[in-house]
Amino acid sequence: MLVSASRSPSFPAVLPGLVLCAAVTLAAHLVERLQLMIFGSHWIESLVLAILIGIAVRSSVCLPQTFIPGIQFAAKTLLEISVVLLGASLSTAAIREAGLPLVGGIAVLVALSLAGSFLIGRLFGLSASLATLVACGNSICGNSAIAAAAPVIGAKPDDIAASIAFTALLGIGAVLTLPLLHLLLGLSAVQYGVFAGLTAYAVPQVLAATASAGAVSTQVGTLVKLIRVMMLGPVILLLGAVHGRRAGGSSVNLRHVLPWFILGFAAMATLRSLDAIPAPLLPGMSAVSATFTVTAMAALGLSVDVRSVAHTGGRVLAAAALSLLALAALGLCLIGLLNIV
Repeated sequence: MLVSASRSPSFPAVLPGLVLCAAVTLAAHLVERLQLMIFGSHWIESLVLAILIGIAVRSSVCLPQTFIPGIQFAAKTLLEISVVLLGASLSTAAIREAGLPLVGGIAVLVALSLAGSFLIGRLFGLSASLATLVACGNSICGNSAIAAAAPVIGAKPDDIAASIAFTALLGIGAVLTLPLLHLLLGLSAVQYGVFAGLTAYAVPQVLAATASAGAVSTQVGTLVKLIRVMMLGPVILLLGAVHGRRAGGSSVNLRHVLPWFILGFAAMATLRSLDAIPAPLLPGMSAVSATFTVTAMAALGLSVDVRSVAHTGGRVLAAAALSLLALAALGLCLIGLLNIV
């Protein structure tokens, strides 16, 4: 694992590493496009591919020292910028449309899932940092939640790579399994939409999982998923407060509780809710956020000792799988408690 630099390097110093990260990012997008051409869909997203390709490069080539500052810059600064821009994709309009009972139920479910997933991770011997990342990924929105939480808790590149890689693997499994559960459980279109929105990690996965169930399931699932994603902001703030207390002892360091990118995230979400961001800018901001996130993941892959990831792989996969099953059970309970038909 690479060690962070003590001060911000100059642009010439970070350029070689940034170019390498960009090359890995491009390779990830090309592989994703190749999947689309061959299979009609991409089973592994570019974000995960960037990590895997980065790890492969790091494990097979001895990188010169000149690449390290740029890799560190991409893994930290670009990731933080992407988190800020992610706030522009969130809006409180979804809450007004869904109604308070469902929104409240989703909030409780996310809280229970976070606590349960964290405890499961710790029981499987995962570090507090890794268990937190797995819990955030399972409970909120998969890779995006992990990427947003990682800088707040100061997660190691190895932990970030492991949590994203194995959570992504389970996300693919969930997309393939959910339609079967729809039939086995005899859920209505609305019930299945809620269930898929509560279980799948990302909006595209919700769309894929509900496509065979009809437009109603897709619309409901997307709405539920968006509300679930909106829980990311409060959770990040909570993690910042907890991490600040741990880092500063009895006194809370405001810089730890509210890093600049958390404030930026909240500001962007607020502006979006107030319709203060011009609509033509939103697609571009979303594209930059996505690109920076993938580039940061490439940097994280280039920072990872593959032996460390392999060492925790089985435990991460087992903990994430059990956490996902717990989330699915909670989702079914919520459908029953709210009498959703």
